[in-house]
Amino acid sequence: MSHYSIKNFEEYFQVYRKSVREPENFWAEIAEEHFLWRKKWDKVLTWDFKKPEIKWFEGAKLNITENCLDRHLLNRGNKTAIIFEPNNPNEEAQHITYRELHKRVCKMANVLKDQGIKKGDRVCVYLPMIPELAITLLACARVGAIHNVVFAGFSSKALSTRINDSNCKMVITSDGSFRGDKSIDLKGIVDEALRECDHVEKVLVVKRTNADVAMVENRDIWLQPLMDEASDNFDAEIMDAEDPLFILYTSGSTGMPKGMVHTIGGYMVYTAYTFKNVFQYKEDDIYWCTADIGWITGHSYIVYGPLANGATTVMFEGVPQYPDFSRFWKTIEKHNITQFYTAPTAIRALAKQNLSFVENVDLSSLKVLGSVGEPINEEAWHWYNDIIGKRKNPIVDTWWQTETGGIMISPLPYVTPTKPTYATLPFLGIQPAIVNDEGVELKNNQVEGRLCIKFPWPGMARTIWNNHQRYKETYFSTYENMYFTGDGALRDEVGYYRITGRVDDVVIVSGHNLGTGPLEDAINEHPAVAESAIVGFPHDIKGNALYGYVTLKETGESRVQDNLRKEINQLISERIGPIGKLDKIQFTTALPKTRSGKIMRRILRKIAENDISNLGDTSTLLNPEVVQQIIDERI
Repeated sequence: MSHYSIKNFEEYFQVYRKSVREPENFWAEIAEEHFLWRKKWDKVLTWDFKKPEIKWFEGAKLNITENCLDRHLLNRGNKTAIIFEPNNPNEEAQHITYRELHKRVCKMANVLKDQGIKKGDRVCVYLPMIPELAITLLACARVGAIHNVVFAGFSSKALSTRINDSNCKMVITSDGSFRGDKSIDLKGIVDEALRECDHVEKVLVVKRTNADVAMVENRDIWLQPLMDEASDNFDAEIMDAEDPLFILYTSGSTGMPKGMVHTIGGYMVYTAYTFKNVFQYKEDDIYWCTADIGWITGHSYIVYGPLANGATTVMFEGVPQYPDFSRFWKTIEKHNITQFYTAPTAIRALAKQNLSFVENVDLSSLKVLGSVGEPINEEAWHWYNDIIGKRKNPIVDTWWQTETGGIMISPLPYVTPTKPTYATLPFLGIQPAIVNDEGVELKNNQVEGRLCIKFPWPGMARTIWNNHQRYKETYFSTYENMYFTGDGALRDEVGYYRITGRVDDVVIVSGHNLGTGPLEDAINEHPAVAESAIVGFPHDIKGNALYGYVTLKETGESRVQDNLRKEINQLISERIGPIGKLDKIQFTTALPKTRSGKIMRRILRKIAENDISNLGDTSTLLNPEVVQQIIDERI
């Protein structure tokens, strides 16, 4: 009997030991007992990190949507699968049952098939956070097409790059999207992108904002009339466990974004099993992840992981500050949310606001709080724990990546004792290693180095689309026979892991390795500071010096700023030591916003080095105008 739901710390250790001693038996039991397969696998695992090649549940046949939808119809048909909370709180929320979702996915699958989409075709999805986004993903999976979701805040250039790299045959978009008090012309962005794309045959358009949009003859089609005419029966395409489910692009430190390829069987098992345990999901819970489905978090923990468990998952169209900063908290109260999963960036922004936004809201339904996207700093952790969790709801500080498919290191709520800023212990089946610069594994506790994974797990990406060599070079060439995460980590005296930031976020000053995360944490403690980012720049004597970009809650005159510089360095001296003092501090109105801290730091590093001729790809920035402003104001 497999341990699908871990109940206590003793059970975690017992099951973890089995999962690393007998990984194939462990994952085979989970897969066999809790999922629907049309044909069982011939072999649980084949792997070789030197090639690299990883195959899980080889020879198995399935369709992931039968696991996410069909198998729930008998006992959960009338249960809410998706709650859609619109951008405007006065617009009525939608509660979509499993039966209704199944019908809409089948209709959409018929639409795709009628428009010429077949198994293996790539479909680009550029939609806001509306139900059609989740429905489109599931419909692609049902017909065997490979979905390629592009976050609907990216530019036309970023969109066309991703469409062309994966050779998409179709784009699915909407007339526009609502974001706070603004509306965005998504269809116009698609039209501009498609000027650079030769292979797109059809564009299906969802009506959301009722904006006037241009429709290109013989290419663009309104979706709703097609849905109205489509049958709500569709026999799911039988897929191989190692067939691709989706491509999702993640930004590389240089050049072209990387199209990570996730395959069906292993991804399904891993996302479902991590969801069940990391959120301790129970049958009547209402789970809300605030991410966008444009990111891996939304794929794994809004769509596939929750639906494979028959959960109720919330899709939120809005932003935390609209119509005011109580929106998250009022939404928790409105829908009786039990698990709430959000990003440290949002937590920090909300923590800066007046407590009156939280005080008059009933958060008593909450059981588990989660954090995702970057390591959470101590100040934000305590605010989240004390103010939102009332010190009774455990925080799961989850570490994982687009490449890993699912959560890798995290506390299990009510199982693992938590520790602020620590992701704590590896998930079942995950074998982390901390290595030094020479690639030697540091096996003791109280060590710090680079984080690698020694053994494959079912949710890992199998390749980079059309570029397996880059996959090998990026993840498997730095250290022999290990997956290199690109992150630094430390392991404390009891074996808990803390992610210290990207390895390229480590600046070596006078021979000392300084992680930018702890420096930023220290600066952000200053009551006048809103946000900060630290980079290194060349220094004749130290090798590198530290350059700080700091945004203030209120801009001050230059005399006040001079005092602030002294106070910030005093804080750093107290928290980190004098070695951490910043040589230059530039006050700026905002920092470049991007989903990848790596890209932001590369741009800021170039500006600090005065090398502004080669800033690289800025197409994925959400506020490119800020870069020019920082250049103009640089010291």
